[in-house]
Amino acid sequence: MTANSLSLELPDLSATIGFGRRLGSQLFPGAVIALVGPLGAGKTCLVRAIAEGIGIADSRIVTSPTFVLIQEYEARLPIYHFDAYRLNSARDFLDLGVHEYFEGQGVCLIEWADRVASCLPAQHLLVRLQVTGDTSRSLTLDAVGDKYETFMQTLPWPLASG
Repeated sequence: MTANSLSLELPDLSATIGFGRRLGSQLFPGAVIALVGPLGAGKTCLVRAIAEGIGIADSRIVTSPTFVLIQEYEARLPIYHFDAYRLNSARDFLDLGVHEYFEGQGVCLIEWADRVASCLPAQHLLVRLQVTGDTSRSLTLDAVGDKYETFMQTLPWPLASG
């Protein structure tokens, strides 16, 4: 781990869920989490676990917003779940009013964030997922900006455990 980057091996689904829950429990108002990874990497599964960590009452309602582009959920902090997969341009993402969400008191979770990288706020947490096996994943966290470097330094380690 460096001040702004961390790589983890998540050997199975329960490790991914545990990581997401612990990360979600540490998130703060205005947090922006940019998720990147190929189809089937587990972005929505990770979002569901993060939502559990934020305190969503029923995580079964967390689904991919691929066709609706954004889902909003109530929890300890409001959760704004975006999916940029079907957008034609970064402008389409901006047209969703994302800056209002970024400046709000909720947590923004953006799947396919690489497709709208130019729209992301200057400070955010980049989460990259790679498939390494049937249920195993390699995960990299990159802190973009001082706020997220500080955030990563204050996370309880090991974040990936139970």
